Amino acid sequence: MRVLMFGWEFPPFISGGLGTACLGLTKGLAQHGTDILFVLPRLDSDEEGRHLTLMGANRVRASVGLRQIRELRERVSVLEVLSPLRPYLTEKEYQAVVEEHEQLHTEDIIRQLESDFSGGYGENLMAEIVRYSFVGAHVAQTEEFDVIHSHDWMTAPAGIEAKRVSGKPLVVHAHALEFDRSGEHVNQQVYDLERAGFEAADRIIAVSHFTKDTIVKRYSIDSGKISVVHNAVSQERRLGQIRMEKAFHEKLVLFLGRITFQKGPDYFVEAAAKVLKKNPNVRFAMAGSGDMFPRMVERMAELRMADKFHFLGFVRGRDVERIYAMSDLYVMPSVSEPFGITPLEAMVYDVPSIVSKQSGVAEILDDAVKVDFWDVDRLAAEILDLLDNEERRLKLVESGRETLRKVQWELAAEKVLGVYRELAGRMT
Repeated sequence: MRVLMFGWEFPPFISGGLGTACLGLTKGLAQHGTDILFVLPRLDSDEEGRHLTLMGANRVRASVGLRQIRELRERVSVLEVLSPLRPYLTEKEYQAVVEEHEQLHTEDIIRQLESDFSGGYGENLMAEIVRYSFVGAHVAQTEEFDVIHSHDWMTAPAGIEAKRVSGKPLVVHAHALEFDRSGEHVNQQVYDLERAGFEAADRIIAVSHFTKDTIVKRYSIDSGKISVVHNAVSQERRLGQIRMEKAFHEKLVLFLGRITFQKGPDYFVEAAAKVLKKNPNVRFAMAGSGDMFPRMVERMAELRMADKFHFLGFVRGRDVERIYAMSDLYVMPSVSEPFGITPLEAMVYDVPSIVSKQSGVAEILDDAVKVDFWDVDRLAAEILDLLDNEERRLKLVESGRETLRKVQWELAAEKVLGVYRELAGRMT
C-alpha cells in the first residue's frame, strides 16, 4: 500500500498539534508496512522523516498557466478571496492579518505562481495554497500510489487536484474546523474550502465524534462517509522518570497551546485569579503564542498576578518536556477542541489534567476531570482540590497510565489503514 499524503507542517517545524499528529500517524502506518510519500509546502533538512519519503513543494517545478488557473477556479472557488486565512497564523500573525484584509485577485496569484514556491505562508497564503495544489497534481501524475490523504483545509485543494488527475480515492483528515477556530464568526472562504474537500473526499477521517457531529450538522455531509479515528500520543519520555527541579516551592499549573479564542486562555487566567485568592502558594504558566497574548498579559496585570503568573512564549522540543515535567497539574479549557492531544502528553509525565467538556479527547478520558469551558468557578474549585488532595491526584495519575496503554498511534494507524484498504479495494 502506497499513500500520497499532503500536510502543511511536520516536526520539528510546527505551529500546532497538526504536525505532531502527522508524525505519530505516519510512524504508526510505517510500522504496518505502509509506504508514504508526504508532500510538504517546504522541505528543509531537519524534518523527522526517516520512516517515510518527504517531498518539499518548494523543490518541485510545476509550470502553470492562465488556463489552468481558470480551470481550477471553476472546480474550487478559492481564487478571489481575502488572503489572511487562518491555519494557525503565526509569521507575525500572518503579517498583522495582511495589513487588514487586503483583497487577493487572480492576477496576484498568477504573479505569485510564476515565482518559486516559498513553502511558508508567503506574501499571500491563498497563492501558496493554490500553488501547492498544482504541485499536488504534478506529483500525482508522476508518482505511483493507491490512496491520497490530505490533512485539514489548506491541503484539500491539493488532494482534490491529485484525485482529478489520477482517479485515485481521496481521504480528507479533519483535525480542526473553522467553527473550532472562529466560533460562529467563520471565514467563509475557509469554510468553502473545507466543504469542498469534504464533498470531494471518498472518505473523511474525523479525530473525534465531536468533530464528526460538527461536519454532519455544519457542512451537510452524510455521517456514513465519516470514520472516527482518535489521535494518540508519542509515549517516549526522554527525560526519564526524574521530575525536574523547580526554582520555587509552589505547585505549578500549566496551560500549553495557542493563545487564541479556540483554546480558552482567558478562562485559565480568570480561574488562576480565583485560585490565588484562596491559595497563594500556587504558580501558573501559559506556554504558547497567538492573537490573544497581549490581552492576556494586560488581564494578568489587572488582576495583580505578576509574581505568580508566567508567560513562556512558544515552546518546542525538549523545552516542552521540561515544562510538563515541572508541572503539578495541566489545564485545557478549550472553547471548541476537535481532539486536544496535550492532556495525553501531560499524562506521559504523570501530570493529571482538567479538560474542557467541549473537546474530543474527553471522549477517551473516562476518569479525567471535565468542566464546561465557561465555568470558571468550577475550574478554580477543581484546581484547588487537585493541588490539595494527594489521594485524588494519585488516582488520576494511575488512570492516566491506563489510558496511555490503550491510546497508541499503531492502533490509530491500523484503523486508518482499514479505510485505505476499503477504498483501494473499490478501485480494483
